Amino acid sequence: MIKYYYADGTYCYRALHTTYAVYTNANGKLIARAERPDRSDMYKFEITGFELLSPGVRYA
Repeated sequence: MIKYYYADGTYCYRALHTTYAVYTNANGKLIARAERPDRSDMYKFEITGFELLSPGVRYA
């Protein structure tokens, strides 16, 4: 799993296999590219950070 952090302080979890890329754009912002939940296409969104979570470990 990946835990993405957004600029407003919220976060979301995504399955690792739905993530395509995390990169810095030309403006220096961190961008994630992931597959849409219905698997129809990819989309990009700005993040402030991310964590790779280990299977079987509970994060509180």
